[in-house]
Amino acid sequence: MSIHELPYLKDKVNELKEEGVYRKLPVNTGACDAVVDFEGKKVINLSSNNYLGLANHPRTKKAAIEAVEKYGVGAGAVRTIVGNMDIHEKLERVLAEFKREEAVMVFQSGFNCNAGTIQAITGKGDLIISDELNHASIIDGVRLSRADRAVFRHSDMSHLEEILKEKRDQYNNILIITDGVFSMDGDIAKLPEIVELAEQYNAMTYVDDAHGSGVLGESGRGTVDHFGLHGKVDFIIGTLSKAIGVVGGYVAGKQVMKDWLLHRGRPILFSTALPPAAVGAIIESVTMLMESTEYTDRLWDNAKYFKEKVSKLGFDIGHSETPITPVIIGNEAKTVEFSKRLLDNGVFVSAIVFPTVAKGTGRIRCMITADHTKEQLDEAINTIERVGKEMELI
Repeated sequence: MSIHELPYLKDKVNELKEEGVYRKLPVNTGACDAVVDFEGKKVINLSSNNYLGLANHPRTKKAAIEAVEKYGVGAGAVRTIVGNMDIHEKLERVLAEFKREEAVMVFQSGFNCNAGTIQAITGKGDLIISDELNHASIIDGVRLSRADRAVFRHSDMSHLEEILKEKRDQYNNILIITDGVFSMDGDIAKLPEIVELAEQYNAMTYVDDAHGSGVLGESGRGTVDHFGLHGKVDFIIGTLSKAIGVVGGYVAGKQVMKDWLLHRGRPILFSTALPPAAVGAIIESVTMLMESTEYTDRLWDNAKYFKEKVSKLGFDIGHSETPITPVIIGNEAKTVEFSKRLLDNGVFVSAIVFPTVAKGTGRIRCMITADHTKEQLDEAINTIERVGKEMELI
């Protein structure tokens, strides 16, 4: 076999098939809504991060179209060369107002935000202390930094303090990094305790609020707002691709943070700025959240309804405190099969298996949105129950 046929990758793909975790992606032929169209088959969508239903909202679509008509389809270059438009500047002002922080720096994605920010704000002689269940983008961002690193057991404040006690005097700066909401289990970081320890040991705090943005706090302002910790968290990461419904990421904090990232944030310096359509839609989404709590109110009402009913069926939904609802199966092959059979029965909910989660903790991750009706949720719950019994999972 020729080297150009990539035989080593064929072997790896065959291993996935033998383990029962190989998958092909279903193709949605319409918008990402509570019900999606998989090539003519309508199915209830429990896999989307579109928490508030803004990805296909008439107001956000109109704003995107208007931005294209005025600014075109692309920014033209990186912001530091020719790609900085007044609409980008407006977006950062609106986000700073929304987050109740001094300044915001926008990146092209949430992943880019972590990859670009962590390496820019830490260096040789510093220490990064990271929760063991932090998102992959944080892990990769930490790897890009020249700082030393340590990992504390998930949400274990005693272990975090042990590391701080042992290491604090050995480093110039210490940065504690945590997810705000942990994406696979739906639990919330112990942010007040983390901030208290950070202040006690003269450390900085960094919160990736991808799944807290648009979900927690007043009208979705995030975990910092949820806990009333404004001014005490140094770097607040948010996503614009989940509850906001578009694409992108940002870091909120002090103006000096923004000034520095504009000079050293590598995705800002070496990747074209967000397209105007996305920026226009984001501004409209955030404006809508500042106008009303109706979207987050509906989201939480639906989430509580779904969680209570699924839990009563006897499934293990872990310790979720947010609309993220894992249904933990354990075995990877069974998890994938459960997901496939649910799809065959009209419910799309993705299987989450290793390496996204630890081996033996496979789960379907149900993502409830403000757009789901109670009738749709009931239908999904009944299907989950029926298939679960057929597979002897409950």
